[in-house]
Amino acid sequence: MIYLGYFLFLFCGLTRVMASYPIWWSLAVGHQYTSLGTQPIMCSSIPGLVPKQLRFCRNYVEIMPSVAEGVKIGIQECQHQFRGRRWNCTTINDKLAIFGPVLDKATRESAFVHAIASAGVAFAVTRACAEGSATICGCDSRRKGPPGEGWKWGGCSEDVEFGSMVSREFADARENRPDARSAMNRHNNEAGRSSITDHMYLKCKCHGLSGSCEVKTCWWSQPDFRVIGDYMKDKYDSASEMVVEKHRESRGWVETLRPKYPYYKPPTETDLVYYESSPNFCEPNPETGSFGTRDRTCNLTSHGIDGCDLLCCGRGHNTRTEKRKEKCHCIFHWCCYVSCQECTRVYDVHTCK
Repeated sequence: MIYLGYFLFLFCGLTRVMASYPIWWSLAVGHQYTSLGTQPIMCSSIPGLVPKQLRFCRNYVEIMPSVAEGVKIGIQECQHQFRGRRWNCTTINDKLAIFGPVLDKATRESAFVHAIASAGVAFAVTRACAEGSATICGCDSRRKGPPGEGWKWGGCSEDVEFGSMVSREFADARENRPDARSAMNRHNNEAGRSSITDHMYLKCKCHGLSGSCEVKTCWWSQPDFRVIGDYMKDKYDSASEMVVEKHRESRGWVETLRPKYPYYKPPTETDLVYYESSPNFCEPNPETGSFGTRDRTCNLTSHGIDGCDLLCCGRGHNTRTEKRKEKCHCIFHWCCYVSCQECTRVYDVHTCK
């Protein structure tokens, strides 16, 4: 879950945070996030902005609440997708690096978080523009082709190109170093954004007597963000391991990435990439940011990572009974309400030792 906290940014007091760590993500949690929609935004007070992001914030200040919302839905989707895994995308209060040291390394987890956060920003900005929340953007009138049989263009097509531009200009602003980590972050950020574009679909509304659907108006729409999360989770599972190569250019030494296993299909622009191994997250470790899996609820019948064998790392599990009150014996009465009784049911709850 997200532990809410207010993140004060003080340059002289900022302790070690890696240059690749997007500490501006902290604007998506705590009072700083909740006040964005109701108070004037002071761009200089947002933690961790590089000069390019600061200029962008000042030029596009009215869409900054959507940027914060995008990071928030990205974090929430991460926590949903990893809810049954050893690392469950937990954020930490009272830290600018809201994921702790977990993202310091160039692992699969880092790849996924960068991708889903960048996708979240593009998604939230695009949706806000279509809803009329900002005056600097609106509907997309460029992606209209000829109408189809039985339908015509209408509604408000969502301008995913603008949303992706905001995400690219803001989220990638700090990824301009000639090192491998910046190259990895840029690639994964773009993979997240492209997932939005690739999943745009025609959404239609029927018109006619009694909803007869004699005519339909259709527009381009983003999918539910859960679709993006499911897609990116598949990309996480099939992420490509890379190796770092150094070579000299006119600007100095530059690091690039190449696939570690050349006999595998090379990653495309939509695939996630990483070049460092993940910790096993079985035991608490402040250096890696692992919280361990002790006391985590596990699924006794599952043979997957959420099962008690794998999630508990072979340590075994404890079982306790838990009583829960639930609605039961519900009856529909004409017309029109449902009455239910309240039943107490006993469940077995399994937790890792």
